[in-house]
Amino acid sequence: KCITVNYMMAKDSVKKRFNGEGDGMSFTEFTYQLVQGYDFLHLYQTMNCKIQLGGADQWGNITTGTELIRRKLGPEAEAFAITCPLITKADGTKFGKTESGNVWLDARYTSPYKFYQFWLNVSDEDAKRYIKIFTLLDRETIEALIAEHEAAPHLRVLQKRLAEEVTTMIHSREEYEKALEASNILFGSSTSEALRRLDEQTLLQVFEGVPQFRIARSELGTLPFIELCAGRTNIFPSKGECRKMVQGGGVSLNKEKVTDPMRIVTEEELIAGKYLLVQRGKKNYYLVIAE
Repeated sequence: KCITVNYMMAKDSVKKRFNGEGDGMSFTEFTYQLVQGYDFLHLYQTMNCKIQLGGADQWGNITTGTELIRRKLGPEAEAFAITCPLITKADGTKFGKTESGNVWLDARYTSPYKFYQFWLNVSDEDAKRYIKIFTLLDRETIEALIAEHEAAPHLRVLQKRLAEEVTTMIHSREEYEKALEASNILFGSSTSEALRRLDEQTLLQVFEGVPQFRIARSELGTLPFIELCAGRTNIFPSKGECRKMVQGGGVSLNKEKVTDPMRIVTEEELIAGKYLLVQRGKKNYYLVIAE
């Protein structure tokens, strides 16, 4: 009753669609501004929410909310709309909840590790934009970071600082440090202790995509390492190749160098009670699951 059809028709976003931009407008799309407006009114009344932020494409919907609040609660009920140019990902798509490859603020949907990785892996151009939008760093700091990044892009100074600032802001300094440590396990010279500190969910996320093998838990305690790698699994194509690489110092179990190919693998070595991490060379990882 508070919002007229005339008011809704006057919105630029509606007029453009009625004037032939796109494929017309469904009734659902037309009335969406009422739903979003009522949502703002509800948040205003129940949560004392006075400002709604969004992309520039949401201007019409958000101002319907400010108008509804004013008409329903009187002119003294102040509510505000702030929009910014729509922020897109490198592929040109927006950060919509229906898009793939999205990041959520809620750790249940995007873990702190994956959240950190998202910002760490953005392109150089996106990093230059995002650090201005998503962090509270001052202009001088940002300009200095961009200059430092341009002098040595391979160091990814900008992405590292962006990931640090945003992860700390959303999840805490502690979660940022955990995410950093988890990243170092895969890409750096991390320790066995750091690996054991990972919770199971993060461990599986860090090693998502690496080859996985399953062995019987009952074999642990009698199973030689060489048999694990070239008998029960095909981490190595042959025992001879496994032995040779162990002797050359190129094989690790749970981030600890293996010096004897005949050493027995025990149940006590399982990470999170069920995983063994074998590393062959610098970059080849294999996850063995004991069942």
